Amino acid sequence: MVNIITPAPADWDAFVAAQTTSTSFPRAHILQLAAWGALKSAFGWTSETVALTDSGQLIGGALLLFRRLPYRLGTMAYLPLGGYEGDPTNRTDLWQAIHACARRHRAAFLKWEYGISDTPPDFTALGFRASPQTIQPPNTILIDIAGDDETILARMNQGTRRKIRQSQKNGILYKEGTRADVEIFTRMMGATGTRNEFGIHAPEYYGKAYDLFVPQYAALILAEHAGDPLAGIMVFAVGKTAWYLYGASSDVKRNLMGAYGVQWAAIQWAKARGCTTYDMWGIPDAGATQLEAEFETRSDGLWGVYGFKRGWGGQVVRSVGAWDRVYNPIIYAGYQWMLKRRASESE
Repeated sequence: MVNIITPAPADWDAFVAAQTTSTSFPRAHILQLAAWGALKSAFGWTSETVALTDSGQLIGGALLLFRRLPYRLGTMAYLPLGGYEGDPTNRTDLWQAIHACARRHRAAFLKWEYGISDTPPDFTALGFRASPQTIQPPNTILIDIAGDDETILARMNQGTRRKIRQSQKNGILYKEGTRADVEIFTRMMGATGTRNEFGIHAPEYYGKAYDLFVPQYAALILAEHAGDPLAGIMVFAVGKTAWYLYGASSDVKRNLMGAYGVQWAAIQWAKARGCTTYDMWGIPDAGATQLEAEFETRSDGLWGVYGFKRGWGGQVVRSVGAWDRVYNPIIYAGYQWMLKRRASESE
């Protein structure tokens, strides 16, 4: 008999880590872990995990996030990079549980970002419509980190290989940071956001992420030279995939290539955990022709980091985007109007 439960965090995370797929891309994702729900719940969201069991075994489920809409119009429900169906015959049961949970939280609509897939589900058959408003960057670069170091380096462009090797010759110290090092990392994040023209989280956010994910699912890796912090990465991993979610570099000694060395150290950390894919997490949402034509002249948004990310020998991959299931058409229409108005005002 199938039951609907709220699983214990450890049980849910073990279920997430076990998710695979018959296609090219694993389904286990860091944004489905219980710790991700706890992180977002500390900064304006709420979370709830809905799971199905059969004979006491988890067979499906999803971590849902909820954020209040303006003017007390309820919430937006968000399903990031999930859910999971250990038994496809229970799809109806799972979606009934998801929609019931969303309605308990007064959701006007559910936004679903399924992620990367060769064979995504039929979203329209499940009652969803395509949405131009994404929460996670839909475009990314996936690096194959299987094989030995020379094999991985051979996949990169010559300039990146040269800078990695240079970063190993300058007396830079690469280390896994402690909780006290998060303050150093957040200062570098501020410098990086200003330099590359993209928004960053509050310092408390990175501290909370460290507390929730390190050491089980993440590491803070830092590069230092003669006492000067040069660069840092918060790298996350679950299953066979690692994600470069947050990266920073200072404005000093950039010629030492610490940003390349710390990225290489993060890849080594991921390999040691058994990961075979390293997700660079977020590049401009543009096609290959536009990316190559404009990356040297643009620095706005994710363009500022694309030039760096493209050199690591990965494959540009786009997710299947965002899909919305509407529960309240009137509120949803008002929400869409508000987004269009904000976009026009910012132009």
